[in-house]
Amino acid sequence: MPVLSNISQLARCRLEGGQAQIDAIDSAALVWEDDIIVWTGGARDIPHRYQSLEQLDCSGRLVIPGLVDCHTHLAFGGWRGDEFEMRLQGKSYLEIAEAGGGIASTVVATRAASKEELIEKALVALAEMAHLGVTTVECKSGYGLDEANEIKLLEVYAELAVRQPLRIVPTFLGAHIVPAEFKDDREGYIRLLTDTLIPRVSREGLATFCDVFVEDGAFTIDEARRILATAAGHGLGLKVHADQLSDMGAGALAGEMKAVSAEHLEFANADSIKAMAELGTVAVSLPIANLYLGQQAFPARAFIDAGVPVAVATDFNPGSSPSYHLPFAMTLACVMQKMTPAEALKGATVIAARAVGMEDSVGSLEPGMKADFAVIDAPDVNHWLYHLRADACVLTVVDGNYVADSLAKSAGGE
Repeated sequence: MPVLSNISQLARCRLEGGQAQIDAIDSAALVWEDDIIVWTGGARDIPHRYQSLEQLDCSGRLVIPGLVDCHTHLAFGGWRGDEFEMRLQGKSYLEIAEAGGGIASTVVATRAASKEELIEKALVALAEMAHLGVTTVECKSGYGLDEANEIKLLEVYAELAVRQPLRIVPTFLGAHIVPAEFKDDREGYIRLLTDTLIPRVSREGLATFCDVFVEDGAFTIDEARRILATAAGHGLGLKVHADQLSDMGAGALAGEMKAVSAEHLEFANADSIKAMAELGTVAVSLPIANLYLGQQAFPARAFIDAGVPVAVATDFNPGSSPSYHLPFAMTLACVMQKMTPAEALKGATVIAARAVGMEDSVGSLEPGMKADFAVIDAPDVNHWLYHLRADACVLTVVDGNYVADSLAKSAGGE
C-alpha cells in the first residue's frame, strides 16, 4: 500500500460540478491499495495509519487521473501521408475521398494486413500513449467494412486488452462508409450490418458500443437511426459521428437515441445542442482533426454554456488525425476552442470516462475508484497545458501498477 507524497497539486476531477471544477488540492497526498484508491487529501491530513507506509515522492509535481482517450481508430493498415500534402494544396476531405483516398484507401490496406500485423502496430501506439499518461483507450473498428475484416479488427482489440496494460473499450463502427463493393447496393450493406454483423458482435461480446458516421458520403439520418436502433436492441451502447463536415442534425439524433456520446460536432446546430443537453449526451471534441483538416473549431463554449459535458479526445486515425498525443489535443482545445486547462483536463478524464460508460470506476481520484493516475512534471494544470512537452509525464499507473515509470525507477520502485 504505497503513499504518493509531495504532490504540488492533485486534480481529483470528480464527476460532480461544472466543466471547470477539477477539485484540485494543493500540497496533497494519495494512497492506494492493490488496484483501488483508498485515500486522497491534503498532506497534513493524511490519516496516522498511512503515515508509516512506503512513500513515493512526487517532488512537487502535478498528479491527475489517468487520461481517457474516448475516441480513436487505433487499428488500421498503412498510413496516408500523401493526403497531408493534398490537403495543403487545397483538396477537401470529400474531394480526396472521391478520388479514391480517405477511408476507402485505409480499408484496402487494413483488409490486406494480418491480425498480428495490426496488433504489433497498435502495441507501439499504446506503449507511447502510456508514456503520455493515458490509461484507457476507446478503439473503433470501421476499416474492415465486411464481415471477416470487421470481426478481425474487433478481435485485435480483444487481444490487445490482454497483451498490454491499458484499458481497451471496443466500438463497432461498421457504419463508417459504404464499401466499394456495395456502391450500387446501399440497402444490401445496411442489411449486412443489421442482420449479420451487429447480432454477431453482440453475441460474441466483441464490442461495448456501436457507432455510425452520419455525413454526406457516409450514412443518412434515417439509415443511422435504423442501425442504432438495431444495436440498442442487441444491448450495445450507442455513439454517433455527428456534424463533422456539415450540419446533418446528427447531434439531435444522438440525443433522440439516448447515445452516450456524439463526436466531432463542429457544425452542430442549436437544436442538436439542446437535445444533447436534455438527454445528457456527452459531446466529444476532436481538435487534432480540426487542425489537420483546417476546418472551424468545435464550438466548445456553446456546448458548455448549454450544460453539455464536453470530452476531449484525439480521433487517432491515419488520415485526418494521425496523432495519439492526448495532451496535445488538450492544449489545442484550450487554444482553438477557448476551453480553460481545467475544462480540458476534466474533458479528458472523468467526462471522457462517461463517454465510454466507465465514470463509476475511472477518470477521477476518489476512494473506491481504480488506481489509474499520472504524475506530470509541472506544478499545476495551467502550467502543464501551457508548456507543452513531449516527456512531461514521469509516471503512469494502471490498476495500481507502474506502466511508464521513470519516477518510480528513480525512487527505487519496480
